[in-house]
Amino acid sequence: MKKINILFVCGAGLGSSFAAQMSAEDVLNKLGVEANLDHVDISTAASVKTDIIITAENFRSQFEKYSLDSGTSIIYLKNIVSKVEIEEKLTPVLQEKGII
Repeated sequence: MKKINILFVCGAGLGSSFAAQMSAEDVLNKLGVEANLDHVDISTAASVKTDIIITAENFRSQFEKYSLDSGTSIIYLKNIVSKVEIEEKLTPVLQEKGII
């Protein structure tokens, strides 16, 4: 099975991105998905090649300014620690990428 790379992004690359990462770890474990996880700030995320970016909805306009790799999917969350929302939005992306 291919290991997927997921970046969790917030303004400074510290607090909220790490909180989202911790919630997503539980979802990924439930789905049986192995992933490389990291958390970074927005400008770093724009220059890193990754499979999926997970970030808060309020960063959408900032991400629209960047030209990301065409293979990168961005998931915007209203509640970055909601396991229900993460699973709901992450599952179809993982299916599309052939991970599950």
